[in-house]
Amino acid sequence: MMLRDVRSEDVEAYVRMRCDPVMMAELGGPLSREQVEARLRKDVVEVAADRCWAKMIVPDGAEDGEVAGAVMLWPQEEDGAAYSEIGWMVLPEYQGRGLAKTAVRRVLDAAAADGRWGEVHANPGATNGPSNGICRALGFRLLGERDLDFAGRTLRTNHWVVLPGKHTGSGAE
Repeated sequence: MMLRDVRSEDVEAYVRMRCDPVMMAELGGPLSREQVEARLRKDVVEVAADRCWAKMIVPDGAEDGEVAGAVMLWPQEEDGAAYSEIGWMVLPEYQGRGLAKTAVRRVLDAAAADGRWGEVHANPGATNGPSNGICRALGFRLLGERDLDFAGRTLRTNHWVVLPGKHTGSGAE
């Protein structure tokens, strides 16, 4: 698998990930197509300016334009304190293959080499077993549960943190 920067042509993949009730179950339900298209436009601009990393997960042997999901790393702020956050989504037909875990590890490897991201936080839904398992497997430290706002919705999440370079499995595969 490889990771590549998001591009405007990824609109249908974004829609599949963010407008689907099953994919968005842990994130308060599906978003509207308009919200998702606006998010894609913003992500493309932010990536071009190198303010965030929005990487599309391309499975081995994929046809042109085929993606399995996405992983993102972006700056965040809470109560005046800056930090970095990571999140990921993998389409149902690609789940269970280790793609998300590999993608998150690769982004953390790159963040360690880059040096600007500091501690990276992840906030999967408190009941999202697979995503919490990725955090555990990659050496994130669980800080506890908390409520977070996402797209105007309050979500119950597990709050994890890891320092890139100190995550499990860092380095070459």
